[in-house]
Amino acid sequence: MELEAVKSSYARWAPVYDKTFGIITSGGRRAAVGFINGLNSKSVLEVGVGTGLALPHYRTDLEVTGVDFSTDMLGKARAKVEKQGLKHVKELRQMDARSLDFPDNHFDAVAAMHIVSVVPEPEKVMAEMARVCKPGGKIVITNHFAKEDGAMAVVEKISAPFANLLGWHSDFEMATVLKQPNLKLVEQRPLPPVNMMTFLVLEKIQSN
Repeated sequence: MELEAVKSSYARWAPVYDKTFGIITSGGRRAAVGFINGLNSKSVLEVGVGTGLALPHYRTDLEVTGVDFSTDMLGKARAKVEKQGLKHVKELRQMDARSLDFPDNHFDAVAAMHIVSVVPEPEKVMAEMARVCKPGGKIVITNHFAKEDGAMAVVEKISAPFANLLGWHSDFEMATVLKQPNLKLVEQRPLPPVNMMTFLVLEKIQSN
């Protein structure tokens, strides 16, 4: 998906995101934030923070940084932070996830909720998330991945040509996020509704 297509798509969706996709993806957010809250972590990066729906649910002693390419989405997120007094949100920044402006080995945990099938060049995004995550840290991903068969697989194939309009790739393969040599898959499970979404935890391998 082209970057300008992503930008224009989320400009369209930003005003209604919370009451549309936000509802559909709520189970994934709860799973991801619940997992991160259970870790012995201090610093968290949320890539693709969107309108900030997950931000109120992180532990208040965490330092949460959120990034997103869409200024429209970030405007909604900043409004939530101000209105709800979310002091654990350290920073919200406009940023291309393919080139994260953070040092190597910087965050204890990284979250990417329903964004890996949206971004251009998802392999680069995964490499960047791995780079900024500390060795031994966790990368938590929730997303819809392509089904191999069944009715959903047919729907995905029909929807695939409309990726730029929809704002996401319906036929996105899970293998795309499992290619980083310094990440190992430690957990995978389906999520509601009807197992449409998948929850993944990857751990950054300790360097020798």
